[in-house]
Amino acid sequence: MEQSLIQKIKEGLYLDGLDPKSYSPLSLAYIGDAIYEIVIRTIVMSAGNMSVNKYHKKSSSMVKASAQKEVFEKIEPFLTEEEMAVYKRGRNSKSGSVAKNASMMDYRKATGVEALVGYLYLAGDMDRIIELIGIGFDLNKKEDLIAGRNAVIEALRAKKPIDKIFVLDGCQDGPIRTIVREAKKTDAILKFVDKERLNQLTNEHHQGVVAIVAAYEYGTIEDLFKRAEEKGEDPFFVLLDGIEDPHNLGAIIRTANLAGAHGVIIPKHRAVGITPTVAKTSAGAINYTPVVKVTNIGKTMDELKERGMWFACADMDGEVIYRQNLTGSIGLVIGNEGSGVSRLVKEKCDFISSIPMKGDIDSLNASVAAGVLAFEVVRQRLGK
Repeated sequence: MEQSLIQKIKEGLYLDGLDPKSYSPLSLAYIGDAIYEIVIRTIVMSAGNMSVNKYHKKSSSMVKASAQKEVFEKIEPFLTEEEMAVYKRGRNSKSGSVAKNASMMDYRKATGVEALVGYLYLAGDMDRIIELIGIGFDLNKKEDLIAGRNAVIEALRAKKPIDKIFVLDGCQDGPIRTIVREAKKTDAILKFVDKERLNQLTNEHHQGVVAIVAAYEYGTIEDLFKRAEEKGEDPFFVLLDGIEDPHNLGAIIRTANLAGAHGVIIPKHRAVGITPTVAKTSAGAINYTPVVKVTNIGKTMDELKERGMWFACADMDGEVIYRQNLTGSIGLVIGNEGSGVSRLVKEKCDFISSIPMKGDIDSLNASVAAGVLAFEVVRQRLGK
C-alpha cells in the first residue's frame, strides 16, 4: 500500500479540527455506525481467540438495533444534557432506510445512539465513546450504583458524592421522603421515574430508589476561600456559565491551576460535569484545583459579592481587558461556547472584559479566552 494512502487512512481515523455541530444527525449516525462497530469488534476480540463464526455471531448480536436500544436505556442516566440532545436529534431524524429485523422504534433509538457516537468521535472524544459503550454492555465496575432505600439514605448521610438519584414516581412513604429531603441538601439531581426505568438501571432489589455515585467529589465554596487564606492571597475563582464541551472544561481547570486560581465553579444544570474526559484533559489539575457545583451561578455570585468579590466576564462588546483593574478578590466568568455569558449573569458582573482581536475571525475558543483572562489577572497580581 502506498505511503500517501496509509497516511490518508490514519488521518481518517484521527480526525482533528472538525465541528460536530455542523453535521446533520444522519451524517453523524453514518459516521457513528462505523465507529460503533469498530469498538464492538475490539471488545469481542479482547475475549480471546475463537472461530470466525463465533466472532461474527457475537459482534452481530451486539450491533443490531435491539441491542443498541438496550445500550441507550443503560447509558441514558449517565448522559449530559448536550449528549442527550444529540441523541434525540438522531432518533427523531427521518431516514430513507427501512428497519431490518427490528421495530421502527428500536431502529430510531439505534440511529440516536449512532448519531451520539459520531458526534463524540468528531469531537475527538473516543474515551467517552468507550466509557458509554462499556456502561451499555455492563463492562464497567458496578460500584457506581447504589440500590435500596437504606443504602441510599446511608450514602447521603455519609456525604458520599452522588450525581443523580432515581426515585419511583408517586412513592411518598417515610424512607423515600427522607431520601428526597437529604438529596435536596446536596448537589445530586433528583429524577422521578417509573419502575421500568429503575429495573433497567439495576438487577438488584432497588425498593424504588437507585443512586448514581459521582465520578468526582466536588468541593464547596468554603474550600475555595480556605485555599486562598492558606496561601495568603486574595480569592481568585473561575466561574463557568454553561460550558458544555468536556475538553473545554478540562482545559479551563488546567489553566485555572497554572494561573493560581483557588477553584472553579460550574452550574448543576445545562453544563458538563466532571467526566473521565474532563479529568484526562485537565492533565492532572483536577487533583489539585477544587471544582464546585452550584444550583445557580447568578445567586452564587450575589453571595460571593457579599464576601467582597468582584466579577469580570468575557464578552466581545466589553472594554479591553488590559485597561481594567483586576486585582483584589476577583472572579472570572466564562460563558457557553456558542451563546456566551447569559444576560442575567452578565448584569451581575462588575467588568465586561474583551480581548483585542487582530485576525480575520472574531472569537476565541472558550478555554483559550479563559487562559488569556486568567493570566492577565496573574500579570496584574505580580505587578502589585
